[in-house]
Amino acid sequence: MSALTRCLEEEAAAIAAAAQQISEDQVEAALGLLDACAAKRAKLVITGVGKSGIVARKIAATFSSIGLMAIYLNPLDALHGDLGVVAPDDLALMLSNSGETEELLQILPHLKRRGTARIALVGRLSSTLALGCDVVLDGSVDREVCPLNLAPTASTAVAMAIGDALAAVWMERSGVSPEEFALNHPAGSLGKQLTLTAADLMMPLQRLPPVDAAAQLSEVITHLTADGVGACWIARQDDPAKIHGLITDGDLRRALQSHGPAEWSLLTASDLMTADPITVPGSTLAVDAIERMERNRRKAITVLPVVDNQECMLGLLRLHDLVQAGLT
Repeated sequence: MSALTRCLEEEAAAIAAAAQQISEDQVEAALGLLDACAAKRAKLVITGVGKSGIVARKIAATFSSIGLMAIYLNPLDALHGDLGVVAPDDLALMLSNSGETEELLQILPHLKRRGTARIALVGRLSSTLALGCDVVLDGSVDREVCPLNLAPTASTAVAMAIGDALAAVWMERSGVSPEEFALNHPAGSLGKQLTLTAADLMMPLQRLPPVDAAAQLSEVITHLTADGVGACWIARQDDPAKIHGLITDGDLRRALQSHGPAEWSLLTASDLMTADPITVPGSTLAVDAIERMERNRRKAITVLPVVDNQECMLGLLRLHDLVQAGLT
């Protein structure tokens, strides 16, 4: 067994031991405080010093990402004004392996005075910090993975694991849906799939003036190439806000192939267009629009007109836009 493997197994064993020693009653009490914090639309304020501070930042980021507003509070800054961000309905999660971290003990009475509920995640249940909190989570370890038993290693791994587990259980209890999760991850793959709509990615109508049905081939080509759009649309005569036909680069190629060169000068927009093309509402999820494009096996669809509830044109959604958004 390599030294690295041994260290990994020792950290894993420390987490497994923590799972056995942590009090289920205290865990349930902590979850109850998290539920109350969320119900009041309050904040989870997480604090710690040094390596515990780094773990606290990560736990705060995890809770924020699943819908419970959480912040990291630097204890030193808290003592010099930043304590003002903590409200009575907020919940404080305080991390310290020793439970005797001076900066945390200094802000403890101020949190009590505000009536802010407190959870201690500590390595010593009899510590001053533990005795000053409403709920205590046992994050103790037999020894650090560090060969000197000094550098925080196993203790920070356990603290991180407990924070992750709290977040996961709270998320499960709260019934956080994939859609709600996506709202806090708009740049991720899941976030894009569950939030981006056709209206978000389409080329707006302001850049797409309609082409007259009687427009000659040269004018159609000008519209197709303008701004690299690669498509243009023909409005209905009885209702200019609605689409009558769509012309793409593919439509142009197919028309030129089916007509001899001598006929090209006679072609008009109405000869080139696909009449009554498939459209999608602006509220359609972009991933569903991709499915609409791929569903038609007879003719590759690379452009979809986007319409409102009255079938009036809003813009054009191109496969190119979907690719750029990272959805294909």
